[in-house]
Amino acid sequence: MKITFLGSSHGVPEANRKCSCMMVEVGECIYFVDMGTPVVDQLRRRGRSMDAVKGVFITHMHGDHTNGLIQLIDLITWYFKTPNPVVVLPDPQAGQVINDWLKVIINGCEKDIEYRQTREGVVYDDGVLRVTAIPTRHCPGSHAYVLEAEGKTVLCTGDLANPTIDFPYVDRELDLLICESAHFPTTDYLPVLERQKTKKLCVTHYSPRWMQSLYEFKARMDERGQCMLIATDDLEIEL
Repeated sequence: MKITFLGSSHGVPEANRKCSCMMVEVGECIYFVDMGTPVVDQLRRRGRSMDAVKGVFITHMHGDHTNGLIQLIDLITWYFKTPNPVVVLPDPQAGQVINDWLKVIINGCEKDIEYRQTREGVVYDDGVLRVTAIPTRHCPGSHAYVLEAEGKTVLCTGDLANPTIDFPYVDRELDLLICESAHFPTTDYLPVLERQKTKKLCVTHYSPRWMQSLYEFKARMDERGQCMLIATDDLEIEL
């Protein structure tokens, strides 16, 4: 399993960081967790086939996590006609909203995209990747996702209210924990890590206002000998 951060910024793009988007590659298959940036551009730049895209998993409906989704759906309905990814997202009306927008921009919307509403439990399993959703309290309908493939387990927290009240614990050691730090000091994760064991940790979606806390957290992780990364756009993590 390989995870590439196509966007690692907080609620708005920074000069060198686009909005939240993670690309997950398992063999020849591609999946996305959140889509705050136009991913078709990224796939074309990397020479990847659009047919490889099998699933999109949205943690919550805020624009910095969804604004690239319309571009993807637009292009696979009239240009790249063979891809047919499953789109899992919290709002069941979102699919119709996207289709209505495509009609406004004079796109015939001929493809019947499979939209699934995010619910607690297993939301996707194609035999390559298994995805389980865990509710969080960031906003109505927000969820974390547990990704399982090739014997590896990854937790993507999505945005949280605060890890002290809604961290989505998993009852086993993780191979990778991907967590955000846009809404609270990164050091708030310190007590969480006494309970949630993980081999690697990556902080993404971090805000400039919490940078001092992020660096303090990194120093604490280094003292513990914990493998901890700070996400930047195009960072790749191989598991």
